Amino acid sequence: MDHAADAHRTDLMTITRFVLNEQTKHPESRGDFSILLSHIVLGCKFVCTAVNKAGLAKLLGLAGETNGEDQKKLDVLSNEVFIKALVSSGRTCILVSEEDEEATFVEPANRGKYCVVFDPLDGSSNIDCGVSIGTIFGIYMIKDGHEPTLDDVLQPGMNMLAAGYCMYGSSCTLVLSTGSGVNGFTLDPSLGEFILTHPDIKIPKKGKIYSVNEGNAKNWDGPTSKYAYWKAIANKYVQSCKYPADGSSPKSLRYIGRHLLVPGDKKSPNGKLRVLYEVFPMSFLMEQAGGQAFTGKQRALDLVPEKIHERSPIFLGSYDDVEEIKKLYAAEEQN
Repeated sequence: MDHAADAHRTDLMTITRFVLNEQTKHPESRGDFSILLSHIVLGCKFVCTAVNKAGLAKLLGLAGETNGEDQKKLDVLSNEVFIKALVSSGRTCILVSEEDEEATFVEPANRGKYCVVFDPLDGSSNIDCGVSIGTIFGIYMIKDGHEPTLDDVLQPGMNMLAAGYCMYGSSCTLVLSTGSGVNGFTLDPSLGEFILTHPDIKIPKKGKIYSVNEGNAKNWDGPTSKYAYWKAIANKYVQSCKYPADGSSPKSLRYIGRHLLVPGDKKSPNGKLRVLYEVFPMSFLMEQAGGQAFTGKQRALDLVPEKIHERSPIFLGSYDDVEEIKKLYAAEEQN
C-alpha cells in the first residue's frame, strides 16, 4: 500500500472544501449558500449515475423501451432528483425547471431564501450517441421579509448569485461560478468527490472555433448570416473541408445541438434557448471567464424576462468575436 500517495489524495481541493473556503471570505455568512450548493452537487452525482446506467443499458441492448420513452424517463427522473434535493436542503423557496410548466413554491416549513432555476438534463436525446449532456442551473436570492412570488425569479441575469453546469459523459465535470471567476471540478468515482481540476477558467480574447447550426442558415436574420458566412466560414481550413481543391468528397459537419451561436430566425424569431435556465447561467459563466454574451439587441444578463420559460437568441463567445457581432447588428440597424 502506498501510504504517501494516499496521504496526498487527502489534500485534494474538493468542491466542498472549495465552497467552504469561499464561505470564510464572507464573515456574515451562516452557511446557507454552502448547504444549497452541496445539495446541487448531490443531485449531479445522482443524475450522473442514472445517465451512466442508461447509457450502458443502451450499449448492451438491455433497454426495452424506445429511445423516446427512455429519454422521457431519464428527464423525469433527473427533474425529480433535483426537486427533492433542492427542497430537502431547506434553503430554497422557488424552483423553476425546464421540465415543469409552473414554478414550484416550497412549503413554508422547508423554505429558505434562494430561488433556483435549472434544466435538469439538457440534451438527453443525445444519450445514445455518446454526446455530452448535462444539468444547467442558476441561483437567485430573494429579499428578506416578504412572501416569495414569481417576480423573485423574473429578474435580469446580472442579479444571479451563482451559476453552473454539470456535464455527464466519459467523465463528469461540474463548472461553477459564484461571481468571482469560474472553476471546473471533475468527479473522482473512487472518492465520490468532485475535485478541482480546472482552476480559474479563462476564455481567450479571440477564439479559433465557431459553432452554429449551418443547416438552418437560410432562416437566419441578416447580421447572423453575414457573420457566419463572411467571417467565420471564410476560415481557410473550413473552406478546404467544404470545397476540397483536389476534387475529393467534402467532409461532413457534425451537428449535435451544442452551439455558441444560437440566433433568432424566421422559424423562431425569439430564439430557441430559454432565458432563465439556459441563457442566463451560460452567459453568467461566459462573462465571469472573460467572454461576452449578446442577444442581438443587448447584453444577455441585462434582459428582464416576463415569463419563466421565455426564449431568446444568444451569442456566447470570446470578447472580440462578440464585439464583431455587435458591430454587424449596429450596422444593420442603420441600414
